[in-house]
Amino acid sequence: MAKNLLIVESPAKAKTINKYLGKDFQVLASYGHVRDLLPKEGAVDTEHDFAMRYEVIERNEKHVDAIAKAAKVADDIYLATDLDREGEAISWHISEILKERGLADGKKLHRVVFSEITPREIKAAVAAPRKLSLDMVDAQQARRALDYLVGFNLSPVLWRKVQRGLSAGRVQSPALRMIVEREEEIEAFVAREYWTVEAQLKHAEGDFSARLTKLHGKKFEQFDLTNEADAMAARAALKDAAHGQLTVSEVGSKERKRRPAPPFTTSTLQQEAARKLGFGTTRTMKIAQGLYEGVSLGSEGNVGLITYMRTDSTALSGEAVDELRQLIARDFGGKALPDHAQVYRTKSKNAQEAHEAIRPTSAMRTPREVAAFLNDDQRKLYELIWKRTVACQMIHATLNTVSVDFDLKHVKGGDAAFRATGTTVVDPGFLAVYEEGRDQKSAEDDDEGRRLPRLSKGEQVPLKDILADQHFTEPPPRYSEASLVKALEEYGIGRPSTYASIIQVLQNREYVLLDNRRFRPTDVGRAVSKFLTQHFTQYVDYDFTAKLEDELDAVSRGEEAWVPLMKRFWEPFKQQVEEKTESVDRSEATGARELGTDPKSGKPISVRLGRYGPYAQIGDKDTDEKLQFASLRPGQSMHTITLEEALELFKLPRKLGQAENGDEVSVGVGRFGPFVKQGSTYASLKPEDDPYTIELPRALQIVQEKLELLANRVIQDFGNGVQVLNGRYGPYITDGDKNARIPKDQDPKELTEAKCLELLAAAPAKKGGRFGRKSAAKGAPAKKAAAKKTATKKAAAKKAPAKKTAAKKTAAKKAPAKKAASKKAEA
Repeated sequence: MAKNLLIVESPAKAKTINKYLGKDFQVLASYGHVRDLLPKEGAVDTEHDFAMRYEVIERNEKHVDAIAKAAKVADDIYLATDLDREGEAISWHISEILKERGLADGKKLHRVVFSEITPREIKAAVAAPRKLSLDMVDAQQARRALDYLVGFNLSPVLWRKVQRGLSAGRVQSPALRMIVEREEEIEAFVAREYWTVEAQLKHAEGDFSARLTKLHGKKFEQFDLTNEADAMAARAALKDAAHGQLTVSEVGSKERKRRPAPPFTTSTLQQEAARKLGFGTTRTMKIAQGLYEGVSLGSEGNVGLITYMRTDSTALSGEAVDELRQLIARDFGGKALPDHAQVYRTKSKNAQEAHEAIRPTSAMRTPREVAAFLNDDQRKLYELIWKRTVACQMIHATLNTVSVDFDLKHVKGGDAAFRATGTTVVDPGFLAVYEEGRDQKSAEDDDEGRRLPRLSKGEQVPLKDILADQHFTEPPPRYSEASLVKALEEYGIGRPSTYASIIQVLQNREYVLLDNRRFRPTDVGRAVSKFLTQHFTQYVDYDFTAKLEDELDAVSRGEEAWVPLMKRFWEPFKQQVEEKTESVDRSEATGARELGTDPKSGKPISVRLGRYGPYAQIGDKDTDEKLQFASLRPGQSMHTITLEEALELFKLPRKLGQAENGDEVSVGVGRFGPFVKQGSTYASLKPEDDPYTIELPRALQIVQEKLELLANRVIQDFGNGVQVLNGRYGPYITDGDKNARIPKDQDPKELTEAKCLELLAAAPAKKGGRFGRKSAAKGAPAKKAAAKKTATKKAAAKKAPAKKTAAKKTAAKKAPAKKAASKKAEA
């Protein structure tokens, strides 16, 4: 039996490390977090110094038991979870579980950290363990307690005032506010017209263009020409004065140097992977996690290819820099090496957590060498990290910018001038390997790579034409994943490890949608943000959120105690929650708008946020007995819809005509979307069908398809609750309680009752989805019927009480989640 137990977070990491430490070590995985707060009110005791009540996470119970079993016989226990604050907390939770079970008595608990999974680094870490950092643990506990208190106290207020099932988050809410405020900027934006003027010039070495820089004797500004008449008048005056040529008045040349970008931090990796690879933040982190934990490199076995991927440091170790310089000299020549190593200072104030930047564990493992062992996503991300890291230690790029001015005298209204610019690369330096992406291009980017012909002062260049072009100013762009991460980092909201989860939560809650890779808030998201911004201003304030993050950092460094921090936050927050629960009106909280009056009835038309999303309403609930409702169409927003657009919504339901059997056919929109109705048959419209324009023949076709589907649904029915059905994903067997797959080599039509019962007996209990567990109540009748018919079912019926108790226990434990799920399904 191994004398030493080493615990990491993931099985992939355990597999890689296991071969480095020899037979004296057993390496086990915790599978992430092992404990969390009880999912009910009172898990954080605000009356007694925010004492926290934890329980082992159900899905990880077996892994915790395996760790406990191994710890019982081990002499030394090494806690080797991730080296950030969250990893420190996981190690602490494991140590607390072992202490509670009496398994830590007389044993040494060591904390080991490493930023890369290589034999050298792992052995060095195990040889030099340290104690658990309780300051880092306190910081993580404080963060968890804050998130819990905000969620458990603010979410019920949103349920009452905005919509049931909503939730608020301490860090996600300011991020949502950013996206909503940007949308409001775009809606409030008024485009301004402006005109640019450009000279098209001919030259033997190549044609080129020059921009107007001076007009009427003064510098030409963006809004000097704002209509077609003025622009055409200026163009005509310039052409008249030029007489078919422009004269070079000045030639300037300026050499400049561009330094390489620093190596990746979590934030910059997420931004660049979004720009260059089109990866979302969650996808980037998942791929990076795999590269860090280890990839099988054939005969080498599992090897960690990159350093730890949650970091805000741009520092590189001396050994890494030495290896990078060797590689650059070998592959790019001595000229590509600067005299001294490039040093990058980290912006992080948190010295305890300022590890290395994200880099390859060995730069000598080039992307080409490892490509055969990686999947497509891994290869792309590894290549991005490798190139950026190599480039950061290469010589700067030298660029030469040439500008040529053309003065034009005797123009009606005053002198004018044009300028042509071009930038050429004198020495690419690091650009030979890597260039950082940008969210928006500048005029400087347009000039790069443009070569100008050789021109000298006094030279006359033939003029082909002068063009005047109309433009309109554009609103600020919506946030992409890259620009949102950049903004979160600049504001100090969240930390490297949380950016991906912030974005994921906003999407999961359907507060925002990705539209052409840009975030657009939903009406629900806007209502939540507006409510929180108006009534809990401080808690979605960027500076407040950033200051709280800084205070948590101070706790992790041991400069501040966490309980006083919690008290400063909790007391005013609790008071505000109580006050707003009583004082805020619901219709004001949801952002309801009155659009005008219905021309037919004279009643008011408004848009509101309801249980199933935004809708239009004709009438006033206080004065009208009967109200009319209509759901908004996909893509419409209650914040921008007009009266005319709202009136269109009430054209549904539409009568389309009659079927051959005399049934009336109509189309409408219900809780589950647009549908066509023929007699008592309802059929959902396909995504390409529009309920406002669909005609009778197409509607009849959709109904016919539905009827055929229903007719063909039952393949076999044995009369005892057991059926063979055609499902959404193909044929399957069901008894109303369990579903079973049909083996590929079996024909569903030829299955016997005995074979079906055999397959059902072997089928797993339902967990949701196609073969998911239905509620006990739903499955009971079918089960009872089957029990009467067969001995097998009789035996099952005998065991019912035990099953019932187990089901009750599980149901009680999981009540909140189930409740939320049912709400979601209902919606």
